[in-house]
This record gives sequence, C-alpha cells and structure tokens, in this order.
Amino acid sequence: MITTQPESVTVFSVEDLVMSCEASGSPPPIFRWTKDGEEFDPGTDPELKVAENAGSFAFYTLSNTMDTLKQYQGKYVCYASNELGTAVSNEATLSTDGNEKKVSVKSEAGSSIVLKCNPPQSSMEPIIHWMDWKLHHIKLSKRVVVGKDGNLYFAYLTTEDSRNDYTCNVQYLATRTILAKEPITLTVAPSNSLLRNKRPQMMRPTGSHSVYHALRGQTMELECIVQGHPTPDVTWLRKDGELSESRTSKEMFDRRLHFTNISESDAGEYQCSANNSQGKLTHIYTVIVEAAPYWTKEPVSQLYAPGETVRLDCQADGIPTPTISWTINGIPLSATDKDSRRTLTSGGSLILNDVSFGDTAIYQCQASNKHGTIITNTNVYVIELPPQILSEDRNIYTFTEGQKASLECETFGSPKPKITDPKSHAVTLSWTPGDDHNSPVLEYVVEFEDQGLKDEHWEELKKVRGSEQHASLPLWPYMSYRFRVIAINEVGRSDPSKPSEIYNTPAEAPDNNPEDVRSESTNQNTLVVTWQEMDQRNFNGPNFRYMVLWRRAVGSGPYWHVNSTAAPPFVVNDVGNFSAFEIKVQAVNDIGEGPEPDPVIGYSGEDVPLDAPMNVGVVLINSTTIKASWAPVEKAKVRGHLLGYKESEETKVVETGPNEERRVISDLRPYSHYNLAMTVFNSKGEGPASETLEFKTHEGVPGPPTSLMLDSPSETEMTLHWTPPGQPNGVLIGYLLQYQRSEYFGHLTLRSLDRHSHYRFYLRGRTTAGDGEPIMREGATTLDGAPPAFVNLSAGENAVNLSWVAKKRHRNVRFQIYYLNKKDGPPCQRFTALSHLLYTWLPLFYLISPCFFSSFHTSLTLILFLSHKNPLSSVQPSFATQGWFIGVVSAIVLLLLILLILCFIKRSKGGKYSVKDKEEGPMDSEARPMKDETFGEYSYLEEKRTTSQASLCEESKLCSQDNLDFNGSSAMTMELNIDESLVSQLSRPSEGTEVLHGVPDNSPLNPTTVSAATNGMPNSVTILD
Repeated sequence: MITTQPESVTVFSVEDLVMSCEASGSPPPIFRWTKDGEEFDPGTDPELKVAENAGSFAFYTLSNTMDTLKQYQGKYVCYASNELGTAVSNEATLSTDGNEKKVSVKSEAGSSIVLKCNPPQSSMEPIIHWMDWKLHHIKLSKRVVVGKDGNLYFAYLTTEDSRNDYTCNVQYLATRTILAKEPITLTVAPSNSLLRNKRPQMMRPTGSHSVYHALRGQTMELECIVQGHPTPDVTWLRKDGELSESRTSKEMFDRRLHFTNISESDAGEYQCSANNSQGKLTHIYTVIVEAAPYWTKEPVSQLYAPGETVRLDCQADGIPTPTISWTINGIPLSATDKDSRRTLTSGGSLILNDVSFGDTAIYQCQASNKHGTIITNTNVYVIELPPQILSEDRNIYTFTEGQKASLECETFGSPKPKITDPKSHAVTLSWTPGDDHNSPVLEYVVEFEDQGLKDEHWEELKKVRGSEQHASLPLWPYMSYRFRVIAINEVGRSDPSKPSEIYNTPAEAPDNNPEDVRSESTNQNTLVVTWQEMDQRNFNGPNFRYMVLWRRAVGSGPYWHVNSTAAPPFVVNDVGNFSAFEIKVQAVNDIGEGPEPDPVIGYSGEDVPLDAPMNVGVVLINSTTIKASWAPVEKAKVRGHLLGYKESEETKVVETGPNEERRVISDLRPYSHYNLAMTVFNSKGEGPASETLEFKTHEGVPGPPTSLMLDSPSETEMTLHWTPPGQPNGVLIGYLLQYQRSEYFGHLTLRSLDRHSHYRFYLRGRTTAGDGEPIMREGATTLDGAPPAFVNLSAGENAVNLSWVAKKRHRNVRFQIYYLNKKDGPPCQRFTALSHLLYTWLPLFYLISPCFFSSFHTSLTLILFLSHKNPLSSVQPSFATQGWFIGVVSAIVLLLLILLILCFIKRSKGGKYSVKDKEEGPMDSEARPMKDETFGEYSYLEEKRTTSQASLCEESKLCSQDNLDFNGSSAMTMELNIDESLVSQLSRPSEGTEVLHGVPDNSPLNPTTVSAATNGMPNSVTILD
C-alpha cells in the first residue's frame, strides 16, 4: 500500500529536483516508475542519484546546471509490488522554470498601467510579493493593488511612482522557495495638462461579464480591479441570494472577493460595482462550481473464502460525473484475460463470482474527470480461516442514562463470520407438526395479528422450510402480537393453528425519520413544511410526534427554531417572501428521538416578480426567424423560483428556460410588423412587461398564386390567366412560369405550341427574396371544330330528336342542321341549335326544304330524307361508323344525282317558292308549338330571321352543281319515314290571306346562333312540329 505519495514540484534550482515514494507491505515491495506513461528507470540515468531503502524509493539530480533538468519535465507514477499485488500512486508533475529579460516601462502621470510578474507555471499556488531592492514591500492601496495573476496594477500614475526596482518575488511554501524576478524600471513623466478626472473602467477582468469555474472544497477569488481618477470604490453583492458570511471575505482593499471551502451552493451570479465622482461601472460574475473526483464509497480490503462472491463497491462523485475504471495489480481490466466470473456494473462496482486462491491481488479503482484522477487500492485475500471472536468476554460498559449504548463484537475469519444480536423485540416461535396425511410438509407460514389495530387481521410474517419446527421472528417495538402457523404441502394449505398467547414488545426510540421532507409554500410570507407520514408500526413508542426544526439558510447563525406536531403540514408565518430556509423533521416519542436528520433547503411563499427583463434585443435571421436576447432579472426581484421568461408577440407567446438569455423564434410571417415584449414568471405569475420592441421581418418568398386559368385562342397558343398570391410576403416583382420569366400581371400568351401535346404549367410569384410556391394546372390547346362522330336520332308523331357529343378539345363552334323534304317544296331551310343543350326541338312543319348543303368548314351538316310512303314506324340513324368511308362516298354520289334532278324539276316548272309567302298565310294550328307534347317544352332559338331574307338555297345558289362541295366537312345522312297523311297536312297551302307579322326573336321561325360547346359534355338538338 502506498503510504507517501510522490508530490508535484516546480524546479527553480538543481536542489529542487527530488521525487520520492513510500509503500508498506509484507514481503517488502519493489518499486518501479513511469514517466508520461512510459517505463522510466532512474537507476540507469547517469544524471540521477537513487536512494532506495526498505519501503521507500527516491531519486534526485547530480547536475549543476538548470539546462539539463528540462529533459525531466513530465508526469510520474510510482508502482510498489510484492507477491500479493501491485499498488499504484497518484500522478505527480515535475516542471522547470526559465530565464527572462530586464524590462523598462515609460508612461505619463494620470495614466493607468500594469507591471507584469509572469510567475512560472506550477501545480503549486504561489504567493506574490512586490518589493524593492532593499526587500521592502511596495506600498499597496486602493490605487495600487496586486492581481491574482501576480501583476501590479495602478489605477492612475503619479510622478512619485517612478523607480527602477519593482521586483516580483514568487514564493512557494511547499518547497520553501522564493524566486526573485528581474527588476522593472518605471518612469512616470509629468503630464502637460492638469490631471483630468476619469470614469471607472475595468482593468481585470475586462468587459461587463465573466465566468469563473471553481472546484468544490477549494478556495477561489473574484477580482474587480478598476482604473479611474479619483480612485473608484468597489462594493460586492450576490445577485441571486445573500453572500455567505462564513465562507466569503473581501481582500486587497475590496478588490477581491475570497471564497473558502467553496461548495455547490456558492454557484450563482455576483456583481461588483465601482464608483467615483465621474460615474459608476458594474461587472457580472457567473460562478460555476465543479468538482474533481472524490470518493463517496470506497471498496474495503477484506479476507474471502473460496467460492464466495466478492463485491467491490467503488463510487465517486464530481462535476462532471467521473468515469470509473478498474485495474488488477496495475494492469487495466480490459488488458487481462477475459473471465466470465468478473462483472462490472453500471454503477462502477466490480463483482467477482466464485473466487479462488488465484484471485488474491490488489485491485485499483480509478475515478477520473477533466479536473483530475483519484485512485484507491483494495486488497482481496482469498483464504480459509475458522471464525474467531476477538472481543474479550464479560466486558463491562458504563453509560449515562439517555445516551446511546454501543457494544463491540470484533470477529475474524474467512468467510466473514455472521454476528447475531438477539434483541428484546425479537422472539423465537416453536410448534409441533400436525399430521401431514402422507404428503410431506414443504414449508410453514408464520402469521401475526396486531392487537393494537382496530381492524385486526392476520398478516404473513415469515416462511420457513418444512423440516423446521421453530422460527426467529423480528418484531416491531411497542406492539401487541398473536401468532399462528399454517403448513403447506403439495396438496394445499392446512387450517391455521390456534393463536398463541399475546406477546408485547417493549417501546424504543424511533429507528428512522420521515422521508420526502420539503416545503410547499404557496401563500406569501409563510413557510409550509410537509413530509411523508411514517407507518404507525415505526412509531416504536407512546406519544409519537414529529419535531420540526427550521432556520434561515443564510445569515441566521447556528440556532434552530423548534416545534412539534402530530401530522404534516407545519406552517410558519411572518417569514418574508421567498426566503431560503434549512428545514428538517425528526421522529420523537416518549422514549427518545430518532436519528439526526439531514437538513434540506425550502422556501417561503412566492410573490409575482417585481422587475421586467432589460436590454431586450432582436436580431433578424431570415424572413420568418428572429433571435431575441435579454439581460436576466436579479434573483431577489424574481421573488420565487425562476421558471423562465415569456416572449410575447402579437400572434404568439414563447416560454424559455430559467437560465436562458436568448432564444430563436421561428414561424413568423414574412414582411410583417411585430411588437415584442418580455416578462419573467414564477409559479405565482408574470412580472411587468419590458418596453415594447418593434421590428419588421424581412421579405420572404411568396405563397402560390390564388388561381391559374387556361384558355386557348388557337391550336398553337395558350393564354394563362392568374390572380396574385394570397400571401405575397413582400413586394411582388414578377412571376416565374416554368423556365420563363414574366413581369406581366394577370395573363400571358404562349405561342408555337404543339397541337398534339398536353402541357403542365407551374406559376410562381417572385419577390426580392426569391420564388414562391407554385400553382399547377394541366391543359392543351383547343383544336378546330369538326362534326361529331355519332348522332342519335329518335322520332315522335310530329317531332324528331337529334343528340350528339362534341369532341374533346374542339374549338367553340356553332352547329348548323340542314334538312329537306323529299317532295317538292320551298327552298332549303337552315336552323342552328345551342350546342350545349341536350335537346333542341324543331317542328316538322318546316321540314319542307327541297335542298340540303353544308355551308361552312366548321359546321355540322345533317341531311334528312323524309318519306311519306310508309307510316311513321321507324327511324334509321346515320351510317357513320368505323367503316364510314365507303358509305360516305356512295352517299355523296347518290345525293349529287338527286340534287341535280330536283333542281332540274324546279327550274322546269318556273318561278320560285318564297318562304315569305308561306309566312304571310295563316299559321296552321297544328304547326303551333304544343307544350303538352310527349317530349316536353319547346326550346326556342335565339337569332332573328327577317321575312325579307331570301332562302339559303336561293340567295347563295347553294343548290347549283358548282357548289355541291362540302368543303371537307363530313356530311351525315339520316332517313326519316313519316306518315303520308301527316305530310299532306304539313304540306297543304295556307288558308286565308293574313300575314304573320311581329314574329318574336325566340320564334322557331328564326335561326339561332349557338354559344360555345362544353368540351366533353353531351349536346343535342330536337326538331319539333
């Protein structure tokens, strides 16, 4: 075992290089060293001298110059080994100091200056003395102070500060060494003007905020060295609490705040204020307390018997949390042969199952974090020894009444002997087995009944093997027991035995205290202490109660306020708002008190915060994101547990954590005005809001256009119409259509498109921030019109219904219908129908034209043949099918012949039949529209045809042979058979001479221009009587 650890040393002279290590053991240990992790043998170095004795090893240098010592800088570890194992020392650092040059400094009166000391780097904390050549200390004051870095600081200079012997002396107490640095010459020239007053300014540390890291248990100093004229006064305060009077002190003319034995409770924020006649300066210090590893549980060296399970518990704490590693005789566990009997738990414990004599060794547990490493050696000695009691018999112990008595029983043996200590509240219960009915008893269950409870019931206390006939029962103090026993075999449970006599255990002081002690203060100016009530069986005696103790956590001294109560909670009044208290609760009865409880920190009731966050600022990150920042509110002004900060904009509230001083806020609207205000909140609510900060977010990319419509003026053009985005998110400067840029607002025409292709269009708005989300539409150009492929025809007694479906993508066209009477009659008649109407009606009265023709390339021509030879029994539709070509050719030839014959007959008779004559005659009543016909109401046409118009056949001479060209249109022929009597009625001359005047626009006598067809929708026309 290492008894004297090697120590870190800074070498200023050859006499300082000494490294030693001591260890104990039987047989005596053998020493070896490592330097920076590598094997190092001082005995082989001619520059080193080794002194080795039983249980100790040391080496030092034989050199006379400092230059040769630099090669020995490094980190050293000592190993002490014997046949039982190897012990490992802590790490020791050896460093050397260098030479320096003389320094001269010149300045002017009224200026501030710093004279550098630059003490050598060392693991030891030096003490700095600034002295002159006579070894007199330089006079220090509020104006001239020494910093922690060893430098000499002047708040302002005077001509009296000039001298050539400012000497920094560095003292190391551990090595009893004083290192004198080279003297510094300071020359202060008089100022050419009067000495001006200056506001306070920070010299050390710089800026307005600094962070200090301290290690638990160590000392720490905060510095506040300032310049200014006149010399500023410095004051200290803790922003989030009160300064500890016992652990803090002010030094160096209040320029330092010194902490002794610092702990985690000292972490927080501190402030120094520097004041003079010219102004005030503050500096904030954030103190973060961390900890080098320290043991909370160390493994114990012990004897073990073969076959036992060894558990070496090794637990360490620190900030950050240290990592635990194990070595065996100095060899890392990972480097040894794998052994399934070894288990390393997550908590750092090493478990050795079924140990043997070969497991005898020294086991090292090592805990490390960034602040250091600690190591502990544990001896595991596997041996077999019978148990022995080492304490003498019949020892007499004397105690004062009321004190606790401790009786010692020291034992030795391997495996470790078990010690039994029969107490007054333990009893041995025995019984006589009953008939097992040929099935052996497997176990007995001992039950008890508490006679002190109102609702008495039996509870299981212990189980014992079926071969046992007695049991030692642990009992609670101050209880009244009855016992019974139940036997169990493979068949089941027996009936309970008869209850035993009542057995009373004597009263004792409580064994433990209540758990979960805490403060639940909700009302202002009150402290509410509560806890988890104890089970009545743990009262252990009469007149049980809870003793509540409290005192202020800071500045209240060692005295506790004490009161007792039968149950929680306990309320203390008039204690102020959100004050910290140490509180503890102890169990007490008439026999005595429970163990001493550990205090916990609680707080009195909270109140809403007093102040608003200061220095609220906003940084714009992008069009939807900002970063808000603020200065924290002093803890005293929070008046409660700081839960966080709230950032309120017009549309949202964002909560932050208590330690945050900035937050990124997203999902804002681009190009929008916002007002930002901040509050601090605790469990009581929010404090006042900060001043409102206005800001405007940057432009963002726009949303998609609200709509996009497509139109096609020709087969190779497409016109797009759109409306602006609903969320422009800025100033729109244009649009992006696919890969074309457009600054047109509302529409765009694309030309030279492929008439056979479909197109997909993406339209995006554009601002200076970029292109927005697109809106998408699919479309194609509209083709020129063409006749429908199929026409459905159905006939009634005096009406014919024609219906068709317009082709997809075909242009908006008008459909024209031509018909003719096979018998002689007036010239051909032309009617137009609304293409989007499913049914359009034309009366048979007008199916009298002897001629037929297709007049326009974009029109639909229907040629109807009417026959009066057969009754109206059937209607034959067009033969336009998949094999329509041969039929059309044959029909055209036939129709041309018929047309020539009819025209020849008409000319041979002479004269022309005028539609006007027919119109001037009285209208046949049967030719009037009938609203009660089978096919429903009439659908009137729109365009007006005047009586002065000549017939189509007559005016345009379409009946001539020269004009029997269908202009490329498909002519569809449908033959309709009508009853001869009906034809005669329709064909007879008009009676009377009355002329029909004032025909309305929607009369069947007037042709109608049809509006645009709906692509893909069925269109129809109906011919009525």
